[in-house]
Amino acid sequence: MKALVYHGPGKKAVEDRPKPEIAAPTDAIVEMVKTTICGTDLHILKGDVPTCEPGRILGHEGIGVVDKVGAAVTAFRPGDRVIVSCISSCGKCDYCRRGMYSHCVNGGWILGNKIDGTQAEFVRIPFADTSLYHIPAGLEEDALVMLSDILPTGFECGVLNGKVQPGSTIAIVGAGPIGLAALLTAQFYSPAEIIMIDLDDNRLQLSTRFGATAVINNKDGKAVEKIMKMTGNRGVDTAIEAVGVPASFITCEDIVAPGGTIANIGVHGVKADLHLERLWDRNIAITTRLVDTVTTPMLLKTVQSQKIDPRNLITHRFKFDRILDAYDTFGAAAKTNALKVLIEA
Repeated sequence: MKALVYHGPGKKAVEDRPKPEIAAPTDAIVEMVKTTICGTDLHILKGDVPTCEPGRILGHEGIGVVDKVGAAVTAFRPGDRVIVSCISSCGKCDYCRRGMYSHCVNGGWILGNKIDGTQAEFVRIPFADTSLYHIPAGLEEDALVMLSDILPTGFECGVLNGKVQPGSTIAIVGAGPIGLAALLTAQFYSPAEIIMIDLDDNRLQLSTRFGATAVINNKDGKAVEKIMKMTGNRGVDTAIEAVGVPASFITCEDIVAPGGTIANIGVHGVKADLHLERLWDRNIAITTRLVDTVTTPMLLKTVQSQKIDPRNLITHRFKFDRILDAYDTFGAAAKTNALKVLIEA
């Protein structure tokens, strides 16, 4: 089968690989129909994720058709159309019983990281019963690719951890796909203001379409000053970091109001300064999280009922034989205006 393989920082290639086989009774083999590229894949290619070793097939998102199942799989059968969760959960360990599937001692974020992932014609899914989701009949499948990772990540790590409340003021630093997913799902809680901060006018324009009440281009470095002016020098109740660079985290520190929350989503490859000399007395909370995907069933229902339409996040489409072009497009988002790129079999 064809697969996109990581060969160390800055190196990747499409290669022929053997089709995966059932390795444990709880496994399923899924034939991939649609996948996408995550910002985390770019972090891997930059060398920011040391757990991903050269030779790994990348990818942790997508939808497909079950090809084979192990003897212990009871919820799925060959031919079932499924959403692949970016998190693999055994459902039995202490962390899984606490709903922290991302820290499953037998799974967690392993696809495209510690085991081969979804940017291939076939993928082995461990713990299939608790790591796959049935696709309801009649649903638009392009939207469902966004349920593998981006929507639950924006919602769980940003909105839920950020304690977004009705009438609150929130700022999302970073209007890329994850930031926009947080924007879409934050509206479940009717905040009074959602302010998006980015350097890209196109993404900020999209943010307004998706429900932002105000946007700030921080090319001039004055986002903090503008936020404080907009909020009567108070700051925001929730500051969501959705980039993964030190400057954006520091912006969150500078704009959070007393009693507020900084919710980090971004994958940080280098250290970011925590200015406790300014924050020690401000009653704030700082949260970090790897998505657990506990909200995926709920989010699937919101898509099914058309409360949100994640297809709006898809800007480019490629066949799998052009996956390298897809990476080039996604990696040069400032020039290509790419958000999510859909890669189809």
